[in-house]
Amino acid sequence: METLFGTPILCPVLIGRGAELTALRLLVDRARSGKGQLVLLSGEAGIGKSRLVAEAKTYATAQGFLLLQGQCFPTDRSCPYAPLLDLLRSHLATSSREQVDTEMGSLASALSPLLLDLLPLPSDLPSLPPLDSEHEKRRLFAALAHLFLRQTTKQPALLIVEDLHWSDETSLDFLHYLARRCTASPLLVLLTYRSDEVHPGLSHFLAQLDRERLAQECALAPLTRSEVSAMMYAIFALRRSVFTVPPLAQGELLDAMYTLTEGNPFFIEELLKSLIEAGDILYKNGRWQRKELRELHIPRSVQDAVELRTAHLSEGARQVLNLAAVAGRHFDFALLQTLTQHDEAQLLRLLKELIAAQLVVEQSAEQFAFRHALTRQAVYTQLLARERKALHRAIAETFERLYASMLEAHLADLASHFFLAGVWEKALLYGQRAGEQAQALYAPQAASEHFTRALDAARQLSLTPAASLYRARGLAYDTLGDFERARADQETALQLAHKASDRYKEWQVLLDLGLLWAGRNYAQAGDYYQQALALARTMDDPAALAHSLNRLGNWYLNAEQPDEALRCHQEALATFQALSDRRGKAATLDFLGMASLLSGDLIQSAVYNQQAIVLFGELDDRQRLISSLVTLMLCGGHYQNDTVVPAAVGFAELLQQGELALKIAGEIGSRSDEAYTLIHMAMCLGLRGEYARALEVAQRGLAIAEEIEHRQWMTAGHRTLGALYLDLLALSEAQQHLEQALALAQEIGSRVWTRIVPGFLALVCLAQHDVTRAEALLNAALGPDDPAQTVGQRLVWYARTELALARNDPLLALHIADQLLASTANISEERVIPRLWKLRGEALVALHREAEAEKMLRAAQDAAHAQGLRPSLWRIAIDLGKLYQAALRDEEAALAFATAQELIEDLATSIPDTSLRDQFLHKASELIPGQEPLSARRAAKKAFGGLTEREREVAALIAQGKANREIAEILVVNYRTIEKHIENMLSKLGFASRAQIAVWAAEKGLGKQEQS
Repeated sequence: METLFGTPILCPVLIGRGAELTALRLLVDRARSGKGQLVLLSGEAGIGKSRLVAEAKTYATAQGFLLLQGQCFPTDRSCPYAPLLDLLRSHLATSSREQVDTEMGSLASALSPLLLDLLPLPSDLPSLPPLDSEHEKRRLFAALAHLFLRQTTKQPALLIVEDLHWSDETSLDFLHYLARRCTASPLLVLLTYRSDEVHPGLSHFLAQLDRERLAQECALAPLTRSEVSAMMYAIFALRRSVFTVPPLAQGELLDAMYTLTEGNPFFIEELLKSLIEAGDILYKNGRWQRKELRELHIPRSVQDAVELRTAHLSEGARQVLNLAAVAGRHFDFALLQTLTQHDEAQLLRLLKELIAAQLVVEQSAEQFAFRHALTRQAVYTQLLARERKALHRAIAETFERLYASMLEAHLADLASHFFLAGVWEKALLYGQRAGEQAQALYAPQAASEHFTRALDAARQLSLTPAASLYRARGLAYDTLGDFERARADQETALQLAHKASDRYKEWQVLLDLGLLWAGRNYAQAGDYYQQALALARTMDDPAALAHSLNRLGNWYLNAEQPDEALRCHQEALATFQALSDRRGKAATLDFLGMASLLSGDLIQSAVYNQQAIVLFGELDDRQRLISSLVTLMLCGGHYQNDTVVPAAVGFAELLQQGELALKIAGEIGSRSDEAYTLIHMAMCLGLRGEYARALEVAQRGLAIAEEIEHRQWMTAGHRTLGALYLDLLALSEAQQHLEQALALAQEIGSRVWTRIVPGFLALVCLAQHDVTRAEALLNAALGPDDPAQTVGQRLVWYARTELALARNDPLLALHIADQLLASTANISEERVIPRLWKLRGEALVALHREAEAEKMLRAAQDAAHAQGLRPSLWRIAIDLGKLYQAALRDEEAALAFATAQELIEDLATSIPDTSLRDQFLHKASELIPGQEPLSARRAAKKAFGGLTEREREVAALIAQGKANREIAEILVVNYRTIEKHIENMLSKLGFASRAQIAVWAAEKGLGKQEQS
């Protein structure tokens, strides 16, 4: 193991504060132009105020600002001018006496009472009036303000005072005075304070600023869960793809970190530090690893802070605090009163003592809470185990008495307290009920924890747990994406159900195991489904039989037997309709929607899914609703099914279905559904040229699939990225992803994937002019006599038409294209499929049937435009240009090629990666006959608003906070040259300030490119 002693655990980048940093930079720029301002940064301790101040200082320094910084300390409340004295001493400390005299000038005598150590009074000056007189205070205010404002005549200044919640009131009065006078000077005053520690003097100061509109305030919020994940990722700094979220920054550890730190950056760093020091997280063999998470260690800094705040508590308040810590993060007044036997006045007095010590806050008249989850944990860990156990029991029994009429609302508390008290009978009872409740509320993590406690309680009682308990926990683990734990639980449940001769439970578990294995091994999944169907036929239970048929039908679909699949689903639908079983009907409609989609009938699929969505909504079956929403989104067309007729629904509406599915997956904690939704959303986005978002969501989806080791969605993720990179003409990247997808498809044994993936991979090979490999892939995937029924089969046949064209056999290509059209569901003269029409157009051009070809290509162009298929448009425009060129219609050819070039350049702006964008522009332009391929320099210029390479360098340095003189030194040019570059950039981009250039450059990634 590699030791990390002395290595600070600090986040190397600023996370979740982009908007605030941009706003601060704009205010710095405004101050530089003579528009001064007072700015407040507020938030709880550790929220990131000082980090943001540091970023502002870096930017201001780069702009040539003078920095003046003072600090407030806990002992400063009774010390007049404390932060200002700290500021002046820091500013003057390194200056000689002569320099101080020169800087102070005529202000020396006025300020000497404040700075006797730096400005001793001359012996010949008379004594000054006392400092506490109002007149003298105003005279000092004027002198101080004059001193600071005089500094700004030489250079703009940033005046910072941190931790204003510890400031004395005289300093607050002066800052109010200064705020009134800095608005016409290049002075930015930046103040920070803790919003949860505002004393009356500070509250009055803030009210004055609000009333006179003298300040702008930025209240820093806690980081979101995804931002906490990003922060952990940055700290661990794993050497992985930028889009791949490391497992350490996800799952159980992330949940625990987010819950306990509540998104506080300082606490995140401190908690990770304590885990690393305890050896629970370690750096070994070149990568970060962690042990199984059992308990989070409270950082010493947090423990020390809590001890300082509890040191002066009365004995009664300390007892209430201990009891509250055992009760939980939130606790009821009634519960405390019952347990302590205090009357209301006594308990309120003790709670006020805890509030004054900043340990507890009032949430309502009936409920209080610890100020922070870590505070509660620190108090809890100080109690002896026997103390905690006794208090948990007392709390649990009090809960039972107090809330006897509404125990359902307190099941989680009852289960937790009885378990921690060691009252095993009650722990088993309430644990199982709490788990079932959490599962019904789509909280799989909480459900798994409750079921685990119930199982532990059963073992303590020497009882054999029921099969249903293992099954329930297995389902929760499956939702969370924990395959191994889910499999172990379901296999145990199967053994227990079989031993108890509980055929219904055995049937349920067989279906569960089939569904679990469907993400990894289709042969294993099929075996479980067949067993479930055989058992259902012996049960005289029509509903069970219908559910079995649905699962087996879905397995047939993935085995590329769509007719068998549809037969099973139709039989199941008839059964559920006869039984008036709405839930079963909804599930069957969802299966039929997927079967129709993969069979190439997108219109019928949309009908089934729309019906299923209504029923799932009425039944509040949110997990199954995700499936129907995603399938409906796919009905509008994506990379895999663009050889069939799409459903007539607008893309914006379809994308909304995907966004809703993603939202629900996040809410119910279904990692598998989240991965599935993201990966397939990318397929839809890419087809329409939304490359930036497509790449981002595809990478996120693949990362989740890899984290939970869901091999089917890993296959889908690599397939999607392969298709995206193929569309972007990044052939080596496309091949890499599709080769991985093919290996995974062969591993899980899905016939659907072993046809779809070779189809895409063959298209990559053809683009690389590897005709032999393309033919081998296609022949291995599909026989020459196999139909073109499913989307996988159609993709292989489509690739065969491209192969025929590559071999200069347009007649065969046209024949295959005609067969594809003949086998297309819902085809008619009015319904044009751009990809097939373009293909037929190319074959007809090669056969010198120009009139027919032009008609086909124009129809393809119109349909692609109507459907928003932007990547298809530039390819069709090139085909039309070639046709016109061959017919000596030069003006029309030139127009078509120019249109193609314009479309290519427009699409390139949505490609986030510079090298990928340049490669796309170069390779796409190369396909236009007679067109000089765009060089990297020309491509970059077109992609960046017409800025030259030098102007882009300047923009990148502006984004890094460099001042003009610094940029001139870095680029070894004259200062005036930089100013001219900036003038040109403002004109080209239509901007009015350097700050706008900085924001634009950051959005384009220029700053990062320059740094790298």
